[in-house]
This record gives sequence, structure tokens and C-alpha cells, in this order.
Amino acid sequence: MSSGPRHILDDPRGPPGPEGPGGGPPFAPPASFKPVLPRPWVCYAIIGLSVLMFVLEEARVLPSFGTRTLPLLALYGPAVQAGQYWRLLGAAVEHGGILHLVFNMSVVVTLGFTLERGIGGLRFLGLSLVTALGASAFSLLFNFDTPMVGASGMILGWAGAMLSIATRQGRRELGIWLVQVAVLSLLPFVSWSGHLGGFLFGLPCGLALRMGRQVYARALPIILFLTAIVALYAAHPEKRGGF
Repeated sequence: MSSGPRHILDDPRGPPGPEGPGGGPPFAPPASFKPVLPRPWVCYAIIGLSVLMFVLEEARVLPSFGTRTLPLLALYGPAVQAGQYWRLLGAAVEHGGILHLVFNMSVVVTLGFTLERGIGGLRFLGLSLVTALGASAFSLLFNFDTPMVGASGMILGWAGAMLSIATRQGRRELGIWLVQVAVLSLLPFVSWSGHLGGFLFGLPCGLALRMGRQVYARALPIILFLTAIVALYAAHPEKRGGF
């Protein structure tokens, strides 16, 4: 996928209106007219925070894996179990190296920019919270004692949501990309559980988006609450018998 905006989402404005003379839309703008695209502020924040954390860790201002110390935002079951719940979301802006950072941020640009511009910043923020938490929840369920970092689980959740609202061409492109990611997820040191968790929790968000803004506005708090419950369940294996 290219970094520029592409027509991979259904038009939220609905079907076209009455046609003008010659079959074209009435009052059509000049061919040279280019609409001003909304700025993807949430994606900007994700990129900015990720780069900032990486720079501070490389400068040894913050602890990093390179100093054999658990990074400040890395997801690690025992740390979350001890009350460091910020790691459930913070892990999305932690990265294990420059290649890891560049790869994930490139997908934020190609996938995230398109989705945020298509559904709006606030809706995209809510979706990102759900998928980041969902990725962390599955990571803790299946790899509790392994430190994990990266935005890829959250990003896979964006892809899961886009499947319901994408055009036919968009779904085809997403399907090819998802197959590639599924293969990569089987490699050592790649969190297949985080990828799967983010993707699965993105699916209901996409269905709600498909049913309209009002449905999404009502469904999102419920989905986010249930995702948080699953994350807390995953973070406290000693209490699972009491749930």
C-alpha cells in the first residue's frame, strides 16, 4: 500500500446525488480541484510518541533493552500484575530497535492515515484504544512472562476494523497484507498473540462502524469496557479462578 490516501474505504457520505448535464455530478468542481484532507492527529501522536521514546532510550535517558533493563512502557506480565497498568497501552509506542520502529511507523502512515481520515479522529482514537488493549490482553494470556513491545497489534486491529468498511479492492489489498503478516507472525521474537488479539478486537469495532455513527458511538464504550475486563483478567492469573 502506498503512503498516499487511497479509495479503500466506502464513501461515508452515501450514494451520489442527482446527476447534472451529461451524467456528471451537479456543480462539479474543476478537475484541478483537490479537497483538503483532515490531518490525522492521532497517527501523528502515535508516531511522535514512538520516535520520542526511541530517542530517549537510545540516549540512555530512559531504560531500554540495550541496558538490560525493562523499558518504561514495555508490556510484561509480572509488572502489570504488580499494578503498572499503563503498560497495557504504553507498549504500543515502545519499539525494540530502529527497524522495528520504521516498519511499524510506515504502516501507521499507509494504513492509519487512510483510516483516521475516513472515520474521524475521535472514532479512530477509540478504535486504537480497543485494539491496543486487545493486543496486550492476548499477549498476556499466551506470553505472560515475556516482555513485548510494538504497535503492530494495534495496527492489526485497524485492519480488522477496515475489513467491514473497505471497498472490494480495499478488502483484496488488506487480505493480501494480512496473509503476509500472518506468515511473519510465525517467526521467532514476533508476538503472534498480540497480532491476533488486536485483529480480533478490531472486528466488532468495524461492524459497529459499518452500521453507522450512532451505533458506533453507543457500541464503542461497551467494547472498550469489555476489552479492559479481558486485559485485567489476563494481567492477574492468580485471580482467574475468582472471575
